Amino acid sequence: MADLKNQIENYFKTNFQSDSLSIQREKYFEKFLSQGFPTPKLEEWKYTSMRKWWSQEYELAKVDEVKANEQIKKIVKDSQLSGSKLVFINGVFSEEISEIQRGLNILFLQNQPKLPKKFGQILKEDEALVNLNAALATQGYLISVEKASKLNPVEIFHFYESEKPIFLNLRNFIEIKKSQELALIETHISLSNQPNFIHQLTEVDLEENAKLDVYKIQNNEKGSALVDSVFCNQQRDSLAKVHTFSMAGEMIRNNLNFRQNGENCNSVMQAITLGKEQQHVDHHTLVEHTAPNCESHELYRTILDDESTGVFNGKIIVDANAQKIDAFQQNNNILLSPKASVDTKPQLEIFADDVKCSHGCTVGQLDRDALFYMESRGIPKKEAQAYLLFAFCADVLSEVEYEPLKNHISAILAKKLNVEMDFH
Repeated sequence: MADLKNQIENYFKTNFQSDSLSIQREKYFEKFLSQGFPTPKLEEWKYTSMRKWWSQEYELAKVDEVKANEQIKKIVKDSQLSGSKLVFINGVFSEEISEIQRGLNILFLQNQPKLPKKFGQILKEDEALVNLNAALATQGYLISVEKASKLNPVEIFHFYESEKPIFLNLRNFIEIKKSQELALIETHISLSNQPNFIHQLTEVDLEENAKLDVYKIQNNEKGSALVDSVFCNQQRDSLAKVHTFSMAGEMIRNNLNFRQNGENCNSVMQAITLGKEQQHVDHHTLVEHTAPNCESHELYRTILDDESTGVFNGKIIVDANAQKIDAFQQNNNILLSPKASVDTKPQLEIFADDVKCSHGCTVGQLDRDALFYMESRGIPKKEAQAYLLFAFCADVLSEVEYEPLKNHISAILAKKLNVEMDFH
């Protein structure tokens, strides 16, 4: 762990002395050095050990542009959604196979002399990996929706391929102006078994009556680690929805942080997690209600098999001025193996007296009676189990608004469940 920290420190001193963000980077990096890498001794990392990733040797040099191979081209081409397609390979934007529709303003972090006014003002600096990302990130996208008619969904593909393990930090910024809306479909795909560490940090600013709908598909190879952090500020009447589908990758950590700054805001978080072998998936959510008459809804469904492990830590904070809040939080888990385990920790901190807040969690196994009934009707056990698990996920899948995307996610589910079935 000490070696990686020293390696990063030397890398930082060598590469960012004359960078346009050097003053900001220095501030963030000093905070990281004082904090160090997170360990299970910290309450927020109690159930997630990153020792393996901090002990790894990485390629820290700046990543050069990588040409899209035939596999990448096919994956992008096979997408059935019409709209912008932004392709990043090892964090570098590939103009060759990307498409940007009219009405979408997009810039890229590298070499930007002028950044959005709120860039860097939304993230939380008390988290070590956030500070490290802000110090090291040279790649990422800056999206602004100002005066556009309704845009088609924007697909963002992140591909990772390298002969050596890479330590990559991506930093993004999304701003949606008053009464505008945007849908994003973001997919992470590793094309090698290298033990890569990827941290994506995204700041989101939603103005009055703005709407954002995000679908995250995390489908990496066994050896990879992905930390995906989102910090979202919402103004009055805004709607933010994040749907997360964590399907593959040795370690996945999702940090979703929402702050509601005006009345009638709504924050929606839904997720399906399917863990196998020794996969570890950690969901951390935080919703801060600071204004009255707002809502937040969380529904997390987790299926764990083999020796996989899961974490759900959801926190809702209701300030004293935030009266008439409707906050709902639910985490349901199915364990298919006696060696699979989950740690779930819903939390409510309520300082107002006129609110409607609820939370709950369940941990169990498949309904044996339902499984026996289906088998008695001639359905093979593996297929019967797949049907029940798909039904368990149906509430989350029903919220996917785009049919091709729903079909794609269903196909990934079938493959992970090792069945040849059409769940449409």
